[in-house]
Amino acid sequence: DPKSNFIGMDIKGARIWSGARYAVANKLDNVAFIRSRIEFINSFFDRDEINEIWITFPDPQLKRRRNKKRLTGSIFLQMYRQLLVDQGTVHLKTDNKEIFEYTRSLIQFNHFNLLQLTTDLYSSDINGPARDIMTYYENQFLQKGMKIFYLAFTLNHEKEINEPTIE
Repeated sequence: DPKSNFIGMDIKGARIWSGARYAVANKLDNVAFIRSRIEFINSFFDRDEINEIWITFPDPQLKRRRNKKRLTGSIFLQMYRQLLVDQGTVHLKTDNKEIFEYTRSLIQFNHFNLLQLTTDLYSSDINGPARDIMTYYENQFLQKGMKIFYLAFTLNHEKEINEPTIE
């Protein structure tokens, strides 16, 4: 989409290099990359500067003591909601059922506006970028016969974000 800007962020230099090489080779002048830890995202963007955030195949951080590292956890969602326009969209694509279910429970607990949800993206009727843009890892998972989970939801500027209590 030449009318939009795309910014990839990752701590891994090799991923940034691959993306930058692709962008240059394909003359994509609306693409940029930031090599940084996601915890510093507020250093790069102002409030209301981003329309959408795509989280594609994150490390699920499944151990309970690592839940503060989950990119769809309440700590990161608090950061994202400051940078997103009000009612901005967060997308999650993953092969991991646990991170998908965790994120779905967070959406339900906080009463976020759920836009789309599927446990099998390529057997669903969802169209558009979620389906049209396939990551390297996604292609690998599909070749192994794995299903791709996808969901999209909006964040409200005013609503506090909380973790569900686990008993």
